[in-house]
Amino acid sequence: MAERPTVFLRMADAGDLYLTWRWIDSDAAPGVGLIPEAQVEAAVARFAAALPAPGVPGGLESALTTGELVSYQSENALAQFLSSVFLPYNLAVQLHELHLTGVRPRIRIQPSPRTAQIPWELLAPDPDLRLLDLADLSVLAAPGVVHAPARQVRSWSATRHLPVVAVLDPRVPGFRADSALGSVLGRMDSAAPLTELVATHAARDHLTPAVTDPLDAFRRTDLDRDWLGTALRAGGSRLLYVGHVTAAAPESGRSESATLHLSCTAATRGFAPAQRDHRPLSARDLLLGTHGLPGESADARTGPELWPIPSRVALIACESGGDLRFAEPLGLVAAMITGGAELVTAGRWPLPTDLAFHRLAGVPADIRPFQTAVCAIDAAHESPDPVADLNHWQRTRLDAWRTTGSADHSPITWAAFATVDTR
Repeated sequence: MAERPTVFLRMADAGDLYLTWRWIDSDAAPGVGLIPEAQVEAAVARFAAALPAPGVPGGLESALTTGELVSYQSENALAQFLSSVFLPYNLAVQLHELHLTGVRPRIRIQPSPRTAQIPWELLAPDPDLRLLDLADLSVLAAPGVVHAPARQVRSWSATRHLPVVAVLDPRVPGFRADSALGSVLGRMDSAAPLTELVATHAARDHLTPAVTDPLDAFRRTDLDRDWLGTALRAGGSRLLYVGHVTAAAPESGRSESATLHLSCTAATRGFAPAQRDHRPLSARDLLLGTHGLPGESADARTGPELWPIPSRVALIACESGGDLRFAEPLGLVAAMITGGAELVTAGRWPLPTDLAFHRLAGVPADIRPFQTAVCAIDAAHESPDPVADLNHWQRTRLDAWRTTGSADHSPITWAAFATVDTR
């Protein structure tokens, strides 16, 4: 069967925003575009204002009650505006012509740092048509990361039989369940979607940590960096992380400061500063390992040696893909790719929890948009084509959003996730 056409779309910030695109497996013409800086800044600011801002008073409540992403009419207007700014006319025509012939191309996007949070899937060249309707979309990993001499590569076909290494809402020392680094899943029960997912993996002996009661996989206190290293060195097909990420601020210029929050105590050695009784695991740790730590001996080990990353990684956490907002992306996604991953699914912006949907948006307690997204990403990562499968699920969410306009179908959750693909 012939390959579907693929278009590579690359962006660069230089005051104005410059775009180039080229096709493979298609005779469609390449193109270039320029978007004036003022238009880019206005679009980025308008979209950012619609996103959750958990650290700002009322920033989460407004996103789930009055923001542009929780009403279908306002979100559709926003999507049309973003399309008018970012989608070049000639490229839109090419995509529409393929759509009319029943061909769904692939769009592989390398955003500029300034545009890294823009969800291209939502762009609406027409009120009734989204880019997600026209194509399967993924993010291009930075060439410097993909071709780094230190990079390890693990093949899904060779490792798919190995267990899923799951870090599910680990307890962070020094932080209560209802605090800033508390539980992202809340109190779990046997009927919860993620509990059923764990039970399915455990029944196939396909889960690390091994559990007999699926509820024992959540809120564990032993999921620190040493446990993670041991589990990864024993072999895994995938890494599924659901928890907290603290993204580095783009203005800092230090993408390697992004951190995963595990169950590590402050006594644990690492590059990140301690927070109360906790030391997070930083991208710098994952890249450098123990090289450069004060007092480290000559037998220091690199990050990929300590934490050999499986072929597929899901980082389900707020702004876990935040290193794409840096000119030198050396954050958690880059660390996962350097350590072995072929692809990483991560979040572009802060994610509302199910509890936030229940309390702020009036979503019924038995509906769990966040857990549903985790299950969909997990299922996609088990498939031969994770990008296509995740895009297919996002299209089902888009259809439900169009039909119901209900807050639990809002793209504020499902459009937050993008897959960074190296293949």
